[in-house]
Amino acid sequence: MAQAISGHPPDSGGWFSRILQLDSWVVQGLTIPLTILVAVVDWRTGPRMALGAAYLFPVMLLSIGASRWQILLLSLVCAAARGIFSFWYSPVDFVLRNLLAFAAYAASGLLISEILKHHSETRGHLQALREQNQLRQELEEHLRELAESSPAAIFTADEAGRVLTANEEARHLFGLPEGRGLRGEIVSQYLPVLEGALRLDPSEGVFRTATQCQGRRLGGEPFLAQIWFSLYQSAGGRRLAAIAVDTSDDMREREDQNLRLLANQNRIIAGAVSHEVRNMCGAIALGFANLKQSGALRPSREASALSDLVDGLMRIAMTELAVRAEAPRTPLDVTGLFGQLRVLLEPAWVDAGGTLEFHLEPGLPRALADAAGLLQVFLNLSNNSLRAVESCDARRLSISAQRCGPEIHVRVADSGPGVPDGTHLFEPFQPHAAGAGLGLYVSRAMLRNYGGDLKHEPSESGCVFCVKLPASS
Repeated sequence: MAQAISGHPPDSGGWFSRILQLDSWVVQGLTIPLTILVAVVDWRTGPRMALGAAYLFPVMLLSIGASRWQILLLSLVCAAARGIFSFWYSPVDFVLRNLLAFAAYAASGLLISEILKHHSETRGHLQALREQNQLRQELEEHLRELAESSPAAIFTADEAGRVLTANEEARHLFGLPEGRGLRGEIVSQYLPVLEGALRLDPSEGVFRTATQCQGRRLGGEPFLAQIWFSLYQSAGGRRLAAIAVDTSDDMREREDQNLRLLANQNRIIAGAVSHEVRNMCGAIALGFANLKQSGALRPSREASALSDLVDGLMRIAMTELAVRAEAPRTPLDVTGLFGQLRVLLEPAWVDAGGTLEFHLEPGLPRALADAAGLLQVFLNLSNNSLRAVESCDARRLSISAQRCGPEIHVRVADSGPGVPDGTHLFEPFQPHAAGAGLGLYVSRAMLRNYGGDLKHEPSESGCVFCVKLPASS
């Protein structure tokens, strides 16, 4: 069967196959003259030569592609012709001979018909097996190429944790030298979390999950790994299939970005504190000078020490702590940023029973800004809006973006009660703020660091903020 599947079918291209492929009308057209020819020869030879067996040929020919009733009808005709042109002794003998001849012709025709039908079905099954075998080979080849060209480590292991199959990237991930295969290695020595996973029982079906853990290379070097794995039962027992990637670089980049963002915010907050301390020192110095002029404060060592203390505090507060333009201003895909923003904001609004809407102008240019800083700004605005709509029946946040000349304007509008007076919104240490009153102040300072700005726009309903970003082109 293997040879038949991989090669050509039997008698492919031979005379027998060509006969089987004849159209039914052609077969019936050949059967009629052949039957007439056999009957004429039987008539001419007369009773002295028995040609009853010759009637099998037209019946056998008609069996190719004919229905059962057509075979039975031709068998009846052939049996009658044979009886007419043959010698018989009595009417009973005539009937018996014709019945036997009819049974022989019909049985032969129906048998050949069934044989040919089964032959055709077998050829169809063989062709289907060949196609399935070819598709399976192509699929295996594609999967092999996919695994070998994947930037992720892909491997399978048995219930003891021994690696069964692995791609080349798995060898690189685990730090194995060139030429050393991973097959037979205990995977838990590289990814310890999988040792506990192999103890799970997937008897109720396939178990799938993802995890993040610390791995170890062959030389003991640690790395951070993200693993997606599944457990399943096979004929050989429990199996584990896993995909693992090294996320150490991503973690370092993310932590560096968070540190830069935190340092930027700290400088902004320090600048705000310095500004407030400077104002307070100025007021104290003015009050101290007025007391000295009025004579209410007599010269003393304590008064001189207080004056020196105020002057020292003023000099500290006068130190320039304004944020410098350290954040990178690289072209940023605004549409992609809003895709990330939806993932971050939508769960909180859905949990609060609200809706989040995005309206983006088609063909928006790139913005010159930092993705982490912008996400922080929008998160701050969203959290403020979420607190504002807590007591409202309609809880909605709408974010729209459009190009306005050399800038991109992003409007963040909520359905809250709004702000009656936005004059002091961006001043630090607001007395009625939920926290320290630095959120909007820091957000605007960060945007100005990128060459943008944050404005409050008066609105009849709700609160509207406009984030202005410089466009790259």
